[in-house]
Amino acid sequence: MRILLIALPDSIHTARWVSQIADRDWDIHLFPSLDVGFVHPEMNNLKAYLPLYGIRRCPGSVKIKGLPLFSDYFARGATSLLTKAGFYKDYQLNRLLKLIRKVKPDIIHSLEIQHAGYLALEARKRMTGGFPPWIVTNWGSDIYLFGRLPEHEARIRDVLAACDYYSCECQRDVCLAKAYGFAGRVLPVFPNAGGFDLEYVAAMRSPGPVSARRVIMLKGYQHWAGRALVGLRALARCSDLLRDYEVAIYGASPDVKLAGELFSQSTGVQTTIVPKDSPHFEILRLHGRARISIGLSISDAISTSLLEALVMGSFPIQSWTACADEWIEDGRTGILVPPEDPEEVEKAIRRALTDDELVDQAAESNQRLARERLDRARLQSMAADIYTTVMKEKGAAL
Repeated sequence: MRILLIALPDSIHTARWVSQIADRDWDIHLFPSLDVGFVHPEMNNLKAYLPLYGIRRCPGSVKIKGLPLFSDYFARGATSLLTKAGFYKDYQLNRLLKLIRKVKPDIIHSLEIQHAGYLALEARKRMTGGFPPWIVTNWGSDIYLFGRLPEHEARIRDVLAACDYYSCECQRDVCLAKAYGFAGRVLPVFPNAGGFDLEYVAAMRSPGPVSARRVIMLKGYQHWAGRALVGLRALARCSDLLRDYEVAIYGASPDVKLAGELFSQSTGVQTTIVPKDSPHFEILRLHGRARISIGLSISDAISTSLLEALVMGSFPIQSWTACADEWIEDGRTGILVPPEDPEEVEKAIRRALTDDELVDQAAESNQRLARERLDRARLQSMAADIYTTVMKEKGAAL
C-alpha cells in the first residue's frame, strides 16, 4: 500500500500518528503542508519531501528528498524566506502535483485542515484525471473554531464536500462536519495521538491514593486558544489551600513564565516551570504525581493533556470547549469549566482540593476508562484499519 500524507512535518501529532503505522510493510510518503526545514525527530520509516532541510535533525529512518543544508538554523531561515516569497503557493502546489503523478499513491491523507486540507483541495482541483481516495483528518479546532470564521467557513465546506473520508477525535466534530456539508464516510472516532502503553506508564504513578499527592499541573498555553493565565488567576484566588502544594506549569509561553514567577512571589506557593524540551515521559511522570491537572482553552478537540491526566490518575479540570464531556462525567470523574472565568475555575479547584473521596474515586473510574479506550495496541490497530478499509472499498469500486 502506498500512502501520501500531507501534514505539518515538525508536529509531534504528525509523528505520533505515523508511529501507529510505521511498522507496517507500507510505502509512506510525507509532503509538508507547511515547509519548516526539518521533520520532527520522532518521525520514522517514511520518505519526506522538503525543499531545504537541516541534516542534524534528520531522523535515521527518514529519507528526505530535497537539498540538505549544513545548519538547521540556516535551513529554517532559508525555508522561512521561501514561504514568504510571492511564488511560494504555486511552487508548493506544483511540487505536490508532481509528487502525486510520480508516486501514484493509493490513498491521500491530509492531517489537519487549515494547511494540509486546503493544500490537498487545491491539488484535487488542478489534478487532471482521477484523484486518489482522500481522507481528511480534523485536528483540534479545525472546524469547531475556524468553521465560525468567515474567512475559513467556505474553504472548510469545500474541503468537506470534496473529500471521500473524514476522521476526527470527537463525536461533536462528526456532527459539525455533516452540518458543513460532508456526505462521505465517517471513519471511527478515536484520539489522533494514539494510545498509551498502560503497563509502562503505570510504573510512573506515585504510589498511594491520589488524594495524598501535592502537585497541581497547569497547561501553560496562552495564545489564540490557550488560557493558562486564567488558570493562574484561579489558583491565586485559592492560594489559602495551596500551602503544601507545588504548581507545575508545562508548555509555558514567555508571558505565562513571567506570570508564574509573580504568582509564586505574591502567594508563596512553590511554582516550577517545566522546561519546554522535557521528554514526554517526564510530563507523564508529573501527571502521575499530581492531584489535579488543569487545561484551559477556548477551543480544542480531545486534549492530549486531558488523556494523560486520566491515564496517570490526576483529577482533570478541563474547559468544556474540548469535547471532554465525551470522556469524563462532569462533577464525578472530572470537572468541566468555562475557559475564561477564573471564579468558576477557582470553585472547581477548591472542590478538588478539599474532597479526597472525589479525586480518589475519579482516579479509579478513569483507570477503567483508560483500559477500555486508551490502550496503545488497540488504537494502533484502529489507525491501521482506516487504510485497509479504504483500500478494500477502493478495490470494490474498481
